[in-house]
Amino acid sequence: MLPLSLLNAAQNKPMLVELKNGETFNGHLVNCDNFMNITLREVYQTNAEGDRFWKLKECYIRGSTIKYLRVPDTLLDAVKDEQSRAREAGRSARGAHVSGAGARGRGAPTRGGRGAVRGGPVRGGRGRGRGA
Repeated sequence: MLPLSLLNAAQNKPMLVELKNGETFNGHLVNCDNFMNITLREVYQTNAEGDRFWKLKECYIRGSTIKYLRVPDTLLDAVKDEQSRAREAGRSARGAHVSGAGARGRGAPTRGGRGAVRGGPVRGGRGRGRGA
């Protein structure tokens, strides 16, 4: 499971964020980006010692400062199920392989290729080399 797909699924869900400096933030995820920068709303912030608290309407946390995130277990299960269903659907759709004249795998060479004229002198090839 990819962390960003989990975060995208966790929007509007409660979560706990602990920073590398020990501060914690409890709130509901509003948004996240590819750098794992997140925005929380209805936030309770706790200092590293755990003896001071602040209530914030909204806060922005830079992804590089995050030590870990804690999301509800039910969300983890839901994302796992969704990804396994998507994987199964992808397998059934990709299974239809048609081989024939139009297929261009690693088998028979395609006609022409690299601009060579059939039956003409062979030019180029690998590297620059010395001419013949």
